[in-house]
Amino acid sequence: MNAKANSRSKSRSAARLAAVQALYQIDMEKTPLARLLDEFHQHRLGAEIEDEQYADAEVAFFDDIVKGVDARRQEIDTLISGRLAEGWTLTRLDKTMVQILRTGTYELIGRADVPKAAVITEYVDVAHAFFEAREAKFVNGILDAIGKDARA
Repeated sequence: MNAKANSRSKSRSAARLAAVQALYQIDMEKTPLARLLDEFHQHRLGAEIEDEQYADAEVAFFDDIVKGVDARRQEIDTLISGRLAEGWTLTRLDKTMVQILRTGTYELIGRADVPKAAVITEYVDVAHAFFEAREAKFVNGILDAIGKDARA
């Protein structure tokens, strides 16, 4: 991978992680979308907070994921719910897990320009940032099943 492609890959990875965090914040704090996007643009994407440098994120990609999940939430939630084991609902899942699955599902159905394998790998990596291997495998299984239908 050349340096430019590697830089784009890292900025997209940062955008995905930020999108999961932003959507979590929308759900937990009911922050209006426009205000939340502005807050992330001004203070989070590529910023340094408490001596921790946040990676530069591809802002347009971040915005597309957050707006796309927000606009298609019902469709996305239906796709995810259809892949959960009997007796399980989105409300039983960890709130961060729900956002990881939503963002990954959005990319699978709304971003045909991103290869399915790349989407799944990226969100498994995001899951590893918050959870153990078992949960990351869960993300892999759900997104793989959704991707097979969405990209058939």
